[in-house]
Amino acid sequence: MHAVTRLELLPSTGIELPPQQTEAGLAVLAALGLGRFIGAHAATGTLTLTAQAASSLTGDYNTTTLCRSLALDTHASEADLHREIWLALLAAPRALPFPSLAELQAAVRMRANIVRAARKTALAFHTKEAERPEGLWTYARETGFTVLPGVSLIEALERATQPERSGRLYDFSCYRATEYVILLAMAQEARQHHPELYDRMQRQSELRAVMSGEFHDVFLRELGDTDDPLPPAYYVPGDRVWFRNPDSASSDVTGFEGSWVFYLGDGLFSNFWKRDQPFTLQSKCLEIYHWRHGLFHDAQGEPQLNEDIVAERVAQTLQDPAETARIVERMMRLRDPKGVYQWGGCIDRTRESPRWVCPGSSDVLLPDA
Repeated sequence: MHAVTRLELLPSTGIELPPQQTEAGLAVLAALGLGRFIGAHAATGTLTLTAQAASSLTGDYNTTTLCRSLALDTHASEADLHREIWLALLAAPRALPFPSLAELQAAVRMRANIVRAARKTALAFHTKEAERPEGLWTYARETGFTVLPGVSLIEALERATQPERSGRLYDFSCYRATEYVILLAMAQEARQHHPELYDRMQRQSELRAVMSGEFHDVFLRELGDTDDPLPPAYYVPGDRVWFRNPDSASSDVTGFEGSWVFYLGDGLFSNFWKRDQPFTLQSKCLEIYHWRHGLFHDAQGEPQLNEDIVAERVAQTLQDPAETARIVERMMRLRDPKGVYQWGGCIDRTRESPRWVCPGSSDVLLPDA
């Protein structure tokens, strides 16, 4: 058995498990070599970072330097990726309740699945067209893109998003791509640990696409809200993150209202257009800030954006440390409410991650399957 440390003051809310599973949770963390960072309240089932670990590893709830602080290599080591995910969850500034340790472990695995898939995802950027691999997908206006009967959902998603699997890039939005990466991660977990749920996900994908707001409601849970926002630098690998364009004029350009990405860990965010050049918080802030300088209107009077000009302006800014710091400080503010363009930056107030998927506790309610 592992001794439970009683903390006088919790530095973060952290993870909440059924109290009888506290010791088992500590054993999982000890097996990853994280025991020295962890404190717990056995009576409540709360697992959290010790005050010292919270201060040294995630001060001000900044999780973006975890890998550097602990010399973790999440590309070469799957265990290191799991360590970063666990530590970021333990540092949560809001309660993260899980119905069981099994569901918590599934959440960690799905986040790792998201990171791996997001690293592989690459798209051709086209805001007004969409396509999918032939022989795997079909399209109808009433149902959207659906998987052909008998085609594996996992294979269809991989070949739509990962050019190594298909041999080419496909046109669709970054928002839809985030849905596919999440659905892939959840399907991979369900196929291994909840086959009945996987079968229903497969059937749903053959009947009708679940998209946009409905996708959020069916597959995702959200941490934080408008009135109780998350700290600007708090991210867990596998989070779906929205960076808002705070400039009202350039946000009218289709596809540039903002940017949907995944947090990959190690301070990096996915870049579906140049996947070998993931964003940092700084580079993402600079890119979105300079979208306003790439704005122009075409012959039909429609707003468009010249990304070459954006890249040039970013490069120029990076040569001026004071200007870089000014822009980053401005953009690191929490975003304004919808429809408001005043003093806010590009940072969203919430993060999104998959719902529960384990037998007996899954809360994924598929609408047609």
